[in-house]
Amino acid sequence: MKDYNHEVSALAQESNAQVARPLFTALTDAAGKPALDVEQQVDELLKQAQAIATRAKGLSVPGEMASAQRALLLALDMRVEGMSKLTELLPSALGGQAKQASAKIAGDMEIFLASDVIYSQRVAPLIQEALTAGGVSGLSTASTRFLPNLGWLEAATVLTRVTGQASSTSPSGVAPGHHGSALKGVSVGTSTLEPEPALNHISGGSNPTFTVLVENAGEFPETDVKVEVTVTAEGKQIKESHVINTTEPAKSASVEVPVPGVPLGVPAKIEAHVLPVPGETNHEDTLDTFLAIFGE
Repeated sequence: MKDYNHEVSALAQESNAQVARPLFTALTDAAGKPALDVEQQVDELLKQAQAIATRAKGLSVPGEMASAQRALLLALDMRVEGMSKLTELLPSALGGQAKQASAKIAGDMEIFLASDVIYSQRVAPLIQEALTAGGVSGLSTASTRFLPNLGWLEAATVLTRVTGQASSTSPSGVAPGHHGSALKGVSVGTSTLEPEPALNHISGGSNPTFTVLVENAGEFPETDVKVEVTVTAEGKQIKESHVINTTEPAKSASVEVPVPGVPLGVPAKIEAHVLPVPGETNHEDTLDTFLAIFGE
């Protein structure tokens, strides 16, 4: 079982490093290269994906790992299928039918996403379950993520990335793709607040400063990200806000929001909210609520 876990982890890492990363680098850089060179490079990467899938079929599989093996083969075969379809569509995407081909490529990218889900939700957990049942602990199973981000599921984004064509912005002036922020935590001083129903005891007086941690959950830098903190107590509502000048994709930034005049010694509700940025459609993880009592 240990050997099987090791072999699967090696295949997962190889799929990442030798197929997925060079594939999406080639696609993103395609506009600056001869179309034939890009097509040949992707065709070679398809052969590499096929070789990885073939090696997976030849693994020595313990009986306890049979379910994990079936899921592994499905995930790797889906990657081969997705790349096969991609190689068929690339000549059109890099030729005179870029818009139509980009829409089909975006649809085929869902195959890669599905392979990632199968691996993360079936392959790795099933391997870990078998290892635990067999008394093996302390071994991890390598992760693999073929699709780098969800922007590849949108035809307009594919067209822009692969060909450099189409408008770089939508009619609203926002670049196509995923935009958004996520609220990652709120603290006062050295105390990190626990979301409701936990009751937080916050010392320091009636003029607390809230430190709000915000992550850029999209694919683009964002500017003027507004954060609001509202404290409600004794029928009184105090709302203050502050703006983060710039956030970078997949990185976090913190902002301090002073809220003066909060009542002491009484139950209070605190709401922290990261306001939507232009182009944001998913508003999950942008609002959190806390219960607290403020004291000296």
